[in-house]
Amino acid sequence: MKLPPEIQFHEDIRLLIYRPHGLIDEAAINKVTSVIEQLEAETQAPFNRFSDTLDAHEVELNFRYVIHVSLHRRLAHAGREPVKSAIFVSETTLVHYARLLGLLTEGSSIKVRVFQEREEAAQWLDVPVERLE
Repeated sequence: MKLPPEIQFHEDIRLLIYRPHGLIDEAAINKVTSVIEQLEAETQAPFNRFSDTLDAHEVELNFRYVIHVSLHRRLAHAGREPVKSAIFVSETTLVHYARLLGLLTEGSSIKVRVFQEREEAAQWLDVPVERLE
């Protein structure tokens, strides 16, 4: 599977890395969600996620859309092995959306945490910090 330039998949450590640039909008979220779902279908093995939003400078999302996508992912991942999704943020708006995602996936097999330190995210994901840089 050919991945978009902002998405990497490290099979050796079972980690998808998403690095959006500029604008995060519905099209960007739809793209990364589609890639995640394709990889889940192809690999059948669980993998964690790391979203590095430092190069994202604008967000054009509404809460209704975020709720819709979060609930879709929650249902699509039901019955699968647990995975972790670490969201590395510095932008205040992104912090709010990331925390909302965490709340909406609470109690599901997708564990979401928001980080402002890359080292803490690496420790939680149990990967070397160099792999997140």
